[in-house]
Amino acid sequence: MLGEYRIEGRRAAEISASVEGAVGAGRLAPGELLPPMRELAVELGVNPNTVAAAYRTLRERGVIETAGRRGSRVRPRPASTPRDLIQVEVPEGVRDVSTGSPDPALLPPLGEALAAAAARALRSPVLYGEDPVDTELERAARAAFAADGLPDGPIAVTSGALDAIERLLAAHLRPGDAVAVEDPGWGSLLDLVPALGLRPVPVAVDDDGPLPGETDRALRQGVRALVVTDRAQNPTGAAVSEARARELRSVLAAHPDVLLVEDDHGHGIVDLPLFPLAGATRHWALVRSFAKAYGPDLRIAVLTGDAVTVDRVRGRQRLGPGWVSHLLQDAVLHLWRSGAVDEAAVAASYGRRREALITALRERGIAAHGRSGMNVWLPVPDETGAVARLLQSGWAVAPGARFRLSSPPGVRLTVSAMALEEAEAVADAVASATGPGSLGRRYD
Repeated sequence: MLGEYRIEGRRAAEISASVEGAVGAGRLAPGELLPPMRELAVELGVNPNTVAAAYRTLRERGVIETAGRRGSRVRPRPASTPRDLIQVEVPEGVRDVSTGSPDPALLPPLGEALAAAAARALRSPVLYGEDPVDTELERAARAAFAADGLPDGPIAVTSGALDAIERLLAAHLRPGDAVAVEDPGWGSLLDLVPALGLRPVPVAVDDDGPLPGETDRALRQGVRALVVTDRAQNPTGAAVSEARARELRSVLAAHPDVLLVEDDHGHGIVDLPLFPLAGATRHWALVRSFAKAYGPDLRIAVLTGDAVTVDRVRGRQRLGPGWVSHLLQDAVLHLWRSGAVDEAAVAASYGRRREALITALRERGIAAHGRSGMNVWLPVPDETGAVARLLQSGWAVAPGARFRLSSPPGVRLTVSAMALEEAEAVADAVASATGPGSLGRRYD
């Protein structure tokens, strides 16, 4: 237990800092068992309640997990080791199709929008005490949400989708609560949930979104929240179909107190309609980020939801950053109103590349997933080996471990970094890396 490392400290904050620092430095390994609280209290000469408080802080920060009589252990993936660190080094000359970023050629120029926002700020500067949401942006967001069939609700603006989801979970949940998440799913969300002291419960997905039976199982286990990606799910490209939405709404109807969070990840880059689940529970929210369509650095998302949930988000936001810059809100509004992004053309561009790759893989006897968006998910029997062999073939892909909890291994390919005519070459490399002849050698 703990090997050569000795936990130090007299106060709860010192003890928790000692453990967290050791985990971050690699001196305490994932899965390592911590001393029982009473034993550590005797060793440090402190009250057991002090150690209990330190362990509670570590749980809330996502550093350790406690399993009753089996004791407390360092989490398999502590919050101090985010999934973004699970990646491959891309040598010079290797094509990188691992990033998950949009195609820069499809992003709009920002100069005119930012200049217009600056000019407006010069005429009418935003000062303390004003409404945190730009009136015109709120009006445009309300109209767009209504057109997609969402219930009427207030609007909030956050610094991207992950910021919104963090605030939504914090508005209703407490450390120790369980959250149902897609598996495979967005790596940043899979990091965020334990970092908040929450417990992720995996829900399997197919091309039409979360499986109803898996969702029902998670809800019956007592999860307090469910996070669903409506379109362009990362990493699988899943999109909730109309039939799947009906099934999921029926499942959710039996659990009205669960917080439903929908991430409309594909807004602006897909041509599939939105089939929202909003309103199936008492507390719900739908988040719409502009990152994939307008550029990740804008860091803006709009959300709507039930009045209580959105009021909690905005109230807590006022006590922190206060609001998201109106300069950025105005810039996004300018881009939105001016039609700076041809959404149909963007969706078609990603769609052609995605379908070309999936078709080329299918012709080589390889099944892949990518119903919408910019990513293709490829199940593989040996994830580490596939990544290494593809790298040797000149293609860097994202390891599936970044996106998985308990689902089978796979790799993610982002088509935004791939030209249409390269689909055949990529498929050839994948076939070589994952075919029967490739399984004799393993990379660990």
